Amino acid sequence: MKTLLLDRTLWDLCLDSDRNIAVASEPYAIAQDVASAVRLFSGELWYDTAKGVPFFEHILGHQPPLGLLKAAFAKAALTVPETATVKVFVSGTRGREVTGQIQITDTSGTTVVVAGALNSPTPQ
Repeated sequence: MKTLLLDRTLWDLCLDSDRNIAVASEPYAIAQDVASAVRLFSGELWYDTAKGVPFFEHILGHQPPLGLLKAAFAKAALTVPETATVKVFVSGTRGREVTGQIQITDTSGTTVVVAGALNSPTPQ
């Protein structure tokens, strides 16, 4: 699986050395797509409004239990093709930012980690 490579700072498209739109390959592509999936607000994806995390409905302004956050992030991560299993670890919350890591195992058995601010536009 391949995906368009996003700049890690701006979370926007970037160019390769030939000035073409850069493409990411597995396993980084899966990690990047999971990072995007957990940042997607439910209803925001115009062609599939069922995808996304229910930030407005159950998280922002609601002080949800840790289990709800982890379950919402795991559910969103599992929507990414080639993702077999997901483990979510939350290390802290500050204001509206949730930090931690998501360990993803793909269908080939490779494990990759998304770490940092799980719900902000700039992953680590």
